[in-house]
Amino acid sequence: MVCGASRGIGKATAEALSGAGARVIVAARDGHRLDQVVAGLPRPAGQEHESLQVDFDDSPGVESRLAGLARSGAVHIVVNNSGGPPAGTASQAEVTAFESAFRQHLVANQTILRALLPEMKASGYGRIVNIISTSVKEPIPGLGVSNTIRGAVASWAKTLSRELGPFGITVNNVLPGFTATERLEYFFEKRAEASGDSVDTVRQQARMRVPAGRFAEPQEIAAAIVFLASPAAAYVNGINLPVDGGLIASL
Repeated sequence: MVCGASRGIGKATAEALSGAGARVIVAARDGHRLDQVVAGLPRPAGQEHESLQVDFDDSPGVESRLAGLARSGAVHIVVNNSGGPPAGTASQAEVTAFESAFRQHLVANQTILRALLPEMKASGYGRIVNIISTSVKEPIPGLGVSNTIRGAVASWAKTLSRELGPFGITVNNVLPGFTATERLEYFFEKRAEASGDSVDTVRQQARMRVPAGRFAEPQEIAAAIVFLASPAAAYVNGINLPVDGGLIASL
């Protein structure tokens, strides 16, 4: 199950997992775009993929949709991925912004876990991969709510990795750096508005911060996720994996 799969990193991850032989359930709010994604997924050995239209800000709705999903068969891999909160400082953010982000990310992740964990335990195999942010190592200026919530998800994942490891279930986080997606362009536009610079200037400044000299493609983030979801990663558990071209200065 790949959340936020209608575009960007989520869509690339669904394509990569299906290409590796997995049956994929793509989930997001935009049902039309999900159907387009499903239609374009590889189908090795005739795999049948599904779409699940759901709003991760609606916790009861998520729980209801997942109850039916759990009855239809085991899900062994969950990729938790959701668009980040709006840009802005933490000090100026409304309390409701934190509450909404907490529901959309951590509460939604926990709801998914509770619905699908019994079958993972029964199978003796599970992979939970959270797509979060490099901000869990170095907070990103202008993304106050996101920095806070991503850090909460990282700690949730580390705690789960210790609880679920004995059942053959791993829990890891992927930390994308600057990745060529709609979300990145939104971030550049907001930064340009705040600074008075052009979007092109802001984009070039960001590119110059990356030792690799470029932004990631969504497929490059997806490749790391596929590895963590695979049997080859059975002994990788509880980590934050930056895929950032060397952007993070800390170890």
